Amino acid sequence: MNKLKLLLLALLIASKTQAQSVDDSFRQDGKILVVITVLLIILIGLFIYMIRTDRKITKIEKNEN
Repeated sequence: MNKLKLLLLALLIASKTQAQSVDDSFRQDGKILVVITVLLIILIGLFIYMIRTDRKITKIEKNEN
């Protein structure tokens, strides 16, 4: 069990340092804006999908009554 905890801790530390270097490289290259833009597009798309689905469900519920 201790070996497993030690392995998980080592993986966590390694991924943390790698993530920091990736973040720094994105900021230096200016690609962080691209990442943020893509995330915003995905979130806006999900939001629109949820609204349309809610309207369809509401319409179906009204037709059943």
